[in-house]
Amino acid sequence: MKIIIGGAGAVGRHLAKLLSKDHQDCVLIEEHADRLEGLESKYDIMTVHAAPTSIQAQKEAGVEKADLFVGVMTNESRNMNACMIAHALGAKKTVARIDNFEYLAPNLKPFFEKMGINSLIYPEVLAAIDITNGLKMSWVRQRWDVHGGALVMLGIKLRETCEILNRPLRELCGPDDPYHIVAIKRGNETLIPGGNDELYDNDIAYFMTTREYIPYIRKISGKEHYADVKNVIIMGGGKTSVRVALTAPDYMNLKIIEIDEQRCEKLNELLNDVDAMVIHGDGRDLGLLQEEGIQNTQAFVALTGNTETNILACLTAKRLGVRKTVAMVENLDYVEMAESLDIGTIINKKTLAAGHIYQMMLDADVTNVRSLMMVDSDVAEFVAAEGSKVTKNDVKDLGLPFGVTIGGLVRNGQGILVNGNTRIKAGDSVMVFCHEQNLKKLEKYFKADTLW
Repeated sequence: MKIIIGGAGAVGRHLAKLLSKDHQDCVLIEEHADRLEGLESKYDIMTVHAAPTSIQAQKEAGVEKADLFVGVMTNESRNMNACMIAHALGAKKTVARIDNFEYLAPNLKPFFEKMGINSLIYPEVLAAIDITNGLKMSWVRQRWDVHGGALVMLGIKLRETCEILNRPLRELCGPDDPYHIVAIKRGNETLIPGGNDELYDNDIAYFMTTREYIPYIRKISGKEHYADVKNVIIMGGGKTSVRVALTAPDYMNLKIIEIDEQRCEKLNELLNDVDAMVIHGDGRDLGLLQEEGIQNTQAFVALTGNTETNILACLTAKRLGVRKTVAMVENLDYVEMAESLDIGTIINKKTLAAGHIYQMMLDADVTNVRSLMMVDSDVAEFVAAEGSKVTKNDVKDLGLPFGVTIGGLVRNGQGILVNGNTRIKAGDSVMVFCHEQNLKKLEKYFKADTLW
């Protein structure tokens, strides 16, 4: 597959990294030469030093043979223009990064497709969805829902209060048990567990379960003492904070602390119909935090544009007694450090955006892809096609690639956990955990009329 990326910013570079691991035919177009330095030697891609909106540059990159053109520059209008040019020159699909929420209205999709733009991504909206889901469950590091929660994946930090520690998983996760452990993060290592593996204190365990058993997972993981989130302090009043405020449940009381006075005035306009208080000040100020009731706050969310500030602010909030902290960590080099400091939930917009784009490259029917930074892995929702290999044998006999495990499926709207004796049927939505970039290897199992 040939993919052309317009823009070598954070999202563009991260996407190029993913594609190079898959050995895709990838071209990265960027007008600032310094952003391209060393990329060709570091990743298996070609670079073009030019403006992505240049017709000549797109032709030089081979856009007429492109399966996908991605516009991920910082400027929304340039991304859309680049996509329209790519479409006119022959690109099969295009996707543009935007920052106007109005454009995401479902009724506008045909309008944009006529313009030659097949898909739109708004990273701040993707981040806000993750944050809001995390706030709903104070005891969970990551949550991922399939089909409105028919199946749920929960990433949970295990403490000594967990009642399933130090026991082989074969005793815990049998065919009749209401959950599977699909991955374990232990220090810097990721495990795809087998029956003899055990859970230890300080592991992050990824549970696959169904909605009705979430309270049971909370009990066995020793998290019943965690208070539900009602009072939330958000540091930073950017676009992500606005989307969180607009989508948070009504029962949550939100306070947004923003250091820029003019931005505070803008926030009051944007959030006029929302029960959120905007406070002018520095979210790192201990006196201000105490004045605003940090001692009665269940969640602290740091969403400034500075990664170091967000990490330090979350550490401060934890020291003041806040159990649930969320940090926007835009620098991927800091993710491991933030995890080692036990920050809590870590949000990175570029990995969310790249995952959304990545699913467009897969030939199989993939309706959702999520990147799990903590375990260098992806979770994908594949739909099994009629006649596909995945429907022809029990799961244990499929010969799945190393580093792949199937956690569950949704059939006729009902979530079902998968074991080795499960037979997947055509039309099932299957939740797959893929370690170390196995999605491209896996898609052939779900495609129709695959020859083996």
